[in-house]
Amino acid sequence: MTEHLDGAGIPTGFDVPVEPLRRAAHYTGAPGSIAEARAFAGSFLEQLRTEWCADVDARTHDGILLVVSELVTNADRHSNGPYILEMEGTVGEVAVVVYDSSVALPQRFPKDPERIGRHGLEIVHALAAEIDVERVPVGKRVRAVVDLGRK
Repeated sequence: MTEHLDGAGIPTGFDVPVEPLRRAAHYTGAPGSIAEARAFAGSFLEQLRTEWCADVDARTHDGILLVVSELVTNADRHSNGPYILEMEGTVGEVAVVVYDSSVALPQRFPKDPERIGRHGLEIVHALAAEIDVERVPVGKRVRAVVDLGRK
């Protein structure tokens, strides 16, 4: 925080960020894109720890990377074009947002241990505090919010 005295700025302590940390990356869907998205998310979480002093333990870190993997994999498989991964975080939560060109909304199937595949959204629902899906002019946006206080 900075106090102003006669036009001079006097530092009075640590400045606390007021805007969420936001980062975005664009992927073409080329081989290796999903791994790149996970690496991007890992760097984002490290920056959130450093700049926001966010408590992202190993379990939560791995859970967020799994959410990224599932959402980016769905975009990679079901869209006919590039996709965008956007991450936004504060000390309390991390939002993972994926935009892709497909207008088909993802389906959450009922739990079925006999089913092979199609568990992605089920996994995301288990890890996220909230999930929003909406159509946007170029396709759809899927947003999953992970609460950093949940263990």
